[in-house]
Amino acid sequence: MTDGRPGENALIEDFGLRIGRAMGWPPMAGRTSGVLMLSEKPLTLGQLQEALDASKGSVSEMTRLLMVNGVVERAKEPGSRQFVYRWRDDAWIGCLRHQVTMTRELLELAENAQERGKHLPAEQRGRLRQMRDYYVFMTEQLEALLVEYTGQAKSGA
Repeated sequence: MTDGRPGENALIEDFGLRIGRAMGWPPMAGRTSGVLMLSEKPLTLGQLQEALDASKGSVSEMTRLLMVNGVVERAKEPGSRQFVYRWRDDAWIGCLRHQVTMTRELLELAENAQERGKHLPAEQRGRLRQMRDYYVFMTEQLEALLVEYTGQAKSGA
């Protein structure tokens, strides 16, 4: 893992265990996020493979997951034919945006389920209503957090 700096290697392993578990990611995604977050420069897929001692397919899948989650971006450097991956400068805003998007999708499911479940017995309708109420609450709270955090990040607070 990486270039032999024991403290950094231990930190990357910790990312694999903790961020991976907390975010519902495989440990390899957590380690990949650690490598990219701590890297001083963007890395190619091959460099990530070497740093993580992982297969091309695994690294490709993990970088895709991290891009979907809003924390990593892929780009081509001028004059290069290879893509590079880097930790986004606004990674935590990207992560929060992803959470808002996923929660909105679950709210849409809950609203649809509530509408389609009108014929169900009262107990099941109540569960569907609770699901919708939960996702209304979560969506509102996450959207407010996104506005607040984005404002803080832009002001440098």
